[in-house]
Amino acid sequence: KIKLPKKTARRYPAYELYLYGEGNYAEENKNLLLTGIPVLFLPGNAGSYKQVRSLGSIALRKAEDVDFKYHFNFFSINFNEELVALYGGSLQRQTKFVHECIKVILKLYRDREFAPTSVAIVGHSMGGLVARALLTLKNFKPELINLLITQATPHVAPVLPLDKYLTDFYAAVNNHWILKAQDLRNLTILSVAGGFRDYQVRSGLAFLPRLSQHDSALSVVSSAVPRAWASTDHLSIVWCKELILATIRALFDLIDENTRQITEDPKKRMSVLKHHFVRHPAKIFEENPQAFTELTGAFIWITVKASKWTYSVYNDSDGKYFTFPLASHRKSYTHVYCENSMLDTSSWIYGCMNSNSLTCLEATDLSWRTELLPTTKVVILKLQDYPSLSHIVIQVPPAAGNKYTLACEFFKEDSRTVQLPVTHLFSFGLSSSKILLNSSGLLYNVRLQHFNQIYQAFKIYIESHCQSLKERKPSVYRLHIPWSHEDSIIVAKVPSFTETSAKLHIAQPQNDSRVPELNIYSSSDCQYEVILKTSLLQILGQIIRFHAGALPVYVISNILLTYGGQLSTLMSTGQCSDFSLELVRTAKPYKVEPLISIVVFLQGFNWFREIWESLSLPEVDAAVLSSQDAWFPLVSLILFLFGTGIAYWSGVFFSTSLRLFSSLWLSLMRPTVLQKDNKLITPRRLCGVLPLVLVSWTTCGAFAVFIIYLQYLFKVLKGKTYCSKETSWNSSIHTVKKQSSMDSTSKTTQCLSNSTTIAEAVNSLKIHVTILNLFTWIVLLNLPSLIYWLKNLRYNVRLDPDPCRSTAIILICILEILMNSGTSEVKSSKLLKMAAKVPLPLSVAMLAFGRMHLYKVPHFVTFSLFLHLLCCIV
Repeated sequence: KIKLPKKTARRYPAYELYLYGEGNYAEENKNLLLTGIPVLFLPGNAGSYKQVRSLGSIALRKAEDVDFKYHFNFFSINFNEELVALYGGSLQRQTKFVHECIKVILKLYRDREFAPTSVAIVGHSMGGLVARALLTLKNFKPELINLLITQATPHVAPVLPLDKYLTDFYAAVNNHWILKAQDLRNLTILSVAGGFRDYQVRSGLAFLPRLSQHDSALSVVSSAVPRAWASTDHLSIVWCKELILATIRALFDLIDENTRQITEDPKKRMSVLKHHFVRHPAKIFEENPQAFTELTGAFIWITVKASKWTYSVYNDSDGKYFTFPLASHRKSYTHVYCENSMLDTSSWIYGCMNSNSLTCLEATDLSWRTELLPTTKVVILKLQDYPSLSHIVIQVPPAAGNKYTLACEFFKEDSRTVQLPVTHLFSFGLSSSKILLNSSGLLYNVRLQHFNQIYQAFKIYIESHCQSLKERKPSVYRLHIPWSHEDSIIVAKVPSFTETSAKLHIAQPQNDSRVPELNIYSSSDCQYEVILKTSLLQILGQIIRFHAGALPVYVISNILLTYGGQLSTLMSTGQCSDFSLELVRTAKPYKVEPLISIVVFLQGFNWFREIWESLSLPEVDAAVLSSQDAWFPLVSLILFLFGTGIAYWSGVFFSTSLRLFSSLWLSLMRPTVLQKDNKLITPRRLCGVLPLVLVSWTTCGAFAVFIIYLQYLFKVLKGKTYCSKETSWNSSIHTVKKQSSMDSTSKTTQCLSNSTTIAEAVNSLKIHVTILNLFTWIVLLNLPSLIYWLKNLRYNVRLDPDPCRSTAIILICILEILMNSGTSEVKSSKLLKMAAKVPLPLSVAMLAFGRMHLYKVPHFVTFSLFLHLLCCIV
């Protein structure tokens, strides 16, 4: 643990700074006489500072390999595992603390020979956003950080926008990076996303905003990272060995030999990151590779004139140079493709310029054009780009105990590129697109036409048939997305039947006409059949992946429509209908969706946008999502239906739970008669409200909301128990009356009176259950700030800032009265008609402005409950 200045420690009592170490290295650095390169790790939402050990341990092993010529000092911040992805009130505090830590870290190196002037930062999840937010601080010097690597960080928008502080923080950071893009060119940033296995942060959110500077910002998905080629979940991206190795290799390649620190050259930083995270040429990084290389050694020179060539090596003690004259191939072919199954990092393919000699003493190294794949390294050269080359030379070193295969072929691009139109969205997987690749080539490019939107998802089946049963190298299938680094790679045995998925993290940009491709690195004597079908399940998966955060809005909208329907039936018939029946009757998407769609359409016109802005109305969330290419046809309808289903089954679960608990209560104790107070506002109830308001103001609003929720739940449970008891008692009275010949007018009158009271109680109970159902979702949306407050209670009794303090005070006042009200007061109210009709426009407004701002949802519900309260009074 690093001792912080007293002022900093007093201001941030929950946070700490640590230096990672192990073994002798830890013992040597206990006195903090540091000589390495500082790297600061920032954990994410509920993340531990101990997660730095994956990076620190492997970096230490790498430093031992180079005899500590260079080494890194890994620091980590303990953010007390705060839920910053759900509560944004502490993000600014974390950012300021990181700034103080950077100053403390750099002071540790003061008066050293190679003292650093900046710190490299690695941020996981929300830690990456906090690192970006450093640049928004007024007194922060941008030169204090020159390298930022983020892991599964949602840069674009919060996953769940549960409070205003979270959305405001995002807006401040992203706006600053767009406006100050020119000033941030000295900072190189790499964002690594987890791919489809990361169910918490979809990879589209991890791509840096498009308007950011392109030459110093790089976004990749882990499935496209060389030597990793795998998707990771949200947590395992921190310790995924392949990604950690790529990160550490990149960090060591970034070191400047003169300063013994990370290089100050932004171009070199970006070229190193692209080398390790985008296109690995199966070569060790060189900043300035030699233009020409001497081909030395007592190797045998062999000329190959065939357009297709394969060579297998096993335990060959003689080295060889195979030369391919280009003059005879230039007229017939456009490209040359070569592959080598020996995955070492040495040069192996060269271009020669002397056209007369059979040997080539000086050549240009074409190995830098190589691309590394899981089982082979490949190179594709366009002959037109190399007019001065007379030969291509393949070097085969002596293979002592090694076995590997080389192959080359010349081909026309048109003959190896085929077009495969994707199936329509509404084919539902019933139709398919097929193509048969029956030539004997080593490479095929299948272009997936019209595949450019995130709502498209397909199953691709690749079946390989071979002429003979000999053992072959595996085939490699790569889905290449040209506008973003999100490729996915599959290695398959030959022959085989392989199934893979095709779906996007980012839609095709408007100014980009490139087409996704399925690259097949094949065996020469095999046929390949490619079948593509629309996958309905994966389309639904894409909808959930992109819009699951908005589901609570749709659920609450359905419940609110049901609530309005119950008030409407109460007004027209005097009876309150069941929740499930009313949900089926009133929760119709055509009541809500068309109006939002019309507004989104009209916002495409300048005149309407000007009127909209003049009214100071916020932009409709669907329009914002459309501009981000994250909104697609019928998605709102599907989400509404999902919301209806969740609302229905949550209502069933809620009613069943209440019935179960009331039966349990009835069997354990004899409930008292339900007393009805004619006055809604009494001194006793005021005395109940004031302590809760005080709790909300002095501690946490969500805590006060939770208390009033439990109080309401107890009240409804008590009412449910009373109704169950009275109903069973009344039915038994009728049974006794039938069995006896006794006739009493007074008893009949009493029964009728009891029946009326019970009917009134049942009506009241139905409306209270719906209100409680609505209130349950409000409690759930406010729960993160309650958990945050409880976790930090030992540091501060008052949650500051509190996102739901004012809402909590209003809800306490409303619900304290509502829970003691019945339907008799509401029936006779002049405001009941308004209260019954308002939930519909509120549902529309909720879906229009609440999808990307979940914290607005309780305001709409509160307004509806306030009208109900007025109905009880007026």
